[in-house]
Amino acid sequence: MGKATGFMEYERQDKLAEDPKVRIRHYREFHTPLSKEEQERQGARCMACGVPFCQAGKMIMGMASGCPLHNLVPEWNDLIYHGNWEEAYYRLKKTNNFPEFTSRVCPALCEAACTCTLNGDAVSAKANEYGIIENAYEKGYAKAKPVKVRTGKRVAVVGSGPSGLAAADMLNRRGHSVTVFEREDRIGGLLRYGIPNMKLEKQIIDRKLAIMEEEGITFVTGCNIGKDKKASELLGEFDRVILCCGASNPRDIKVPGRDAGGIYFAVDFLKSTTKALWANEMRLKDGTYISAKGKNVMVIGGGDTGNDCVGTSIRHGAKSVLQLEMLPKAPDERGETNPWPEWPRVCKTDYGQVEAAAVFGKDPRVYQTTVREFKKDKEGNVCKAVLVKLESKKDEKTGRITMAEVAGSEYMVDTDLVLIAAGFLGSESYVTREFKVRVNERTNVDTLPGAYQTNVERVFTAGDMHRGQSLVVWAIREGREAAQEVDISLMGYTNMNIQ
Repeated sequence: MGKATGFMEYERQDKLAEDPKVRIRHYREFHTPLSKEEQERQGARCMACGVPFCQAGKMIMGMASGCPLHNLVPEWNDLIYHGNWEEAYYRLKKTNNFPEFTSRVCPALCEAACTCTLNGDAVSAKANEYGIIENAYEKGYAKAKPVKVRTGKRVAVVGSGPSGLAAADMLNRRGHSVTVFEREDRIGGLLRYGIPNMKLEKQIIDRKLAIMEEEGITFVTGCNIGKDKKASELLGEFDRVILCCGASNPRDIKVPGRDAGGIYFAVDFLKSTTKALWANEMRLKDGTYISAKGKNVMVIGGGDTGNDCVGTSIRHGAKSVLQLEMLPKAPDERGETNPWPEWPRVCKTDYGQVEAAAVFGKDPRVYQTTVREFKKDKEGNVCKAVLVKLESKKDEKTGRITMAEVAGSEYMVDTDLVLIAAGFLGSESYVTREFKVRVNERTNVDTLPGAYQTNVERVFTAGDMHRGQSLVVWAIREGREAAQEVDISLMGYTNMNIQ
């Protein structure tokens, strides 16, 4: 363990965030890493519990408790406490293919399950993970390690998000020849175009991709499998195919006026900003992106994507930002019915909401509210929205709690840019039809429980396309497990150690 009394002697310290009014002037990451000395003190706070829920990754009451990758958190906390940063890196990489990504974008399920939260603050595991991986790059521990023996087997991975990249990484290490196909102009999937630069700078992705290429993985961009290249061609060229295309269908809202101009899906808005920044040396050039400058922005949806839209809109120079959430505000602290080590169902105020409060003087979120209608101007663009309040009601037949409109609660607001961040519905039908894979009622690719083989011979699946919209850590775990299953199908056994 770390230091036996460390959790009593040292207070939790985390990476410091730049002042909101300063960071909204740029699109770079805005946290200052801890010093190595402070990082080692934070490692000392870990108690190496007899039952370390931080690395459990178990579902409790329908929510994940601890890291789905089963990261060996107590081990690498102890190693950095003792100054053994190199070994800490190897223990971290044993379970996590991409700590450079998760240490930036993961909501830190490990910290929510930390035993220290029972009577204080969690160990700063996410900051420690960041320190370990960045030190590894600095010292050369993270350099490419090409495999020396190839199996002669060829695997195609369709989609280059975290699940596809994890599967490719594992299979390449095993000695199989792997080609990753991506329909966009750059590799990364969700990491590239779904997560804003402020949370994950794109050169961090490219740094890792360069290593993966040096290790032997082939990346093909601008190739839309199912349209540019048929399933039969892919299955003719490769021994196995893994579909990792994500949950790419954004959930829409159906209200009068939805066809007005100025209404976009959040993913299209965020992607346009990322592409414009990359094309113009991290500066936005007018006319190259969906702009929120000078506009009254309405964000529909309260999750991470909605928050990213808020933060991006403020950086554009929005006139105002309003964020709608259908559900009631969560409590600020755990309730009695939500005990540790369950994931805490509490109100989360993220960077975008903090920035909105700093700029506009208040949190942008309005709870228990939805859109009833959009109003158009003479040019057919959205100019106003009719909102209505909601209340919880129990369905007498099913017993389910639903959100129902409150009679007479309508009111109107000005808006000239609407961003729909209402989540995603599942895989895209042109891919699943092309490969003739079976989908479930949620349009996710169907497999046996705990398995990744589809109903089509030699075709596997992983990630959001398989489990539905989820976190990067879950996608990495699925990619690792799918790779192991593919390896067994190719070789009759596997020596992959994925846990």
